[in-house]
Amino acid sequence: MLRFENICYNVPENGTPIIKDLTLQVNDGEILVITGPNGGGKSTLARLAMGIIKPTSGRIILDGTDITDIDITERANFGVGYAFQAPARFKGLTVKRLLSIAAGGNIDDTECCKYLSRVGLCAADYLNRALDATLSGGELKRIEVASLLVRDLKLAIYDEPEAGIDIWSFNMLVNAFSTLGKEKSGSLMIISHQERVMQTADRIAVIAEGKLGDIGKKDEILPKLTDLFRRECIKVKN
Repeated sequence: MLRFENICYNVPENGTPIIKDLTLQVNDGEILVITGPNGGGKSTLARLAMGIIKPTSGRIILDGTDITDIDITERANFGVGYAFQAPARFKGLTVKRLLSIAAGGNIDDTECCKYLSRVGLCAADYLNRALDATLSGGELKRIEVASLLVRDLKLAIYDEPEAGIDIWSFNMLVNAFSTLGKEKSGSLMIISHQERVMQTADRIAVIAEGKLGDIGKKDEILPKLTDLFRRECIKVKN
C-alpha cells in the first residue's frame, strides 16, 4: 500500500505550487488510474511516488514505512518501479541484458521470452536487439513494461504509457494491464488520459489544479466525467 499524506509540491525555482495538500492511497493489489486535465499535477505525483523529486511538505508511506526522504534507488529496493513516458535508449545494451539487470541476475532465454510475450512481442526476435534507434517508440514502451514485470514489484508506476505509441502497441498494453489486474500481483498506479486504460482500473482518481477532485470505483467515476472533460482530457482510441 502506498499513501500520500497531505502532499504539497512547489517548483523549487519559483515556488509555484503544483500539488496542493493532496491525500491519496493506492491499495494493495489494485489498479489505480489517475486522470485529469493536462497540467493538473498527475505526472508530478508519479515522480513524487518514485522519489525522482521530493515533496515540499507531507509524507509518503509505503507498507507502513515513511519513504518521504528515501531516494529513488532505495525505493526500487523496496519494490517500487517506474515506467517513463519516453523510455531511454541505450546503445549496446541488449533487451536480454536489460531484463537480466531488472531481475537482479542473469535469466535464460526462456524466461526472457515469457515476459516479452506478455507484452505482445515476438520474443525470439528481440532478445539480442539493442535498445537503440532501431526500435520504435511502441517497441521500447513494451520492453520497458516487460522490465517491470520481471521484477515482481509491490508498486509499478506507469506515467502515460499510451504516449507516442501505435494502436497495436496500445492494444497490447491494455491487455497486459487487464491481465495484471486479474492476477492481483502487486499494485499499479497508472497516469492516463485514455478511456480504455481507465476501463482496466479498480478505482479512478481525478486530479485537477494539484488537488484530488474525485475518487471512486471505475463504474462510479466514469459516468461522472462530463462531455467537456472527455473532449479535453480523454483521447479515445477506436
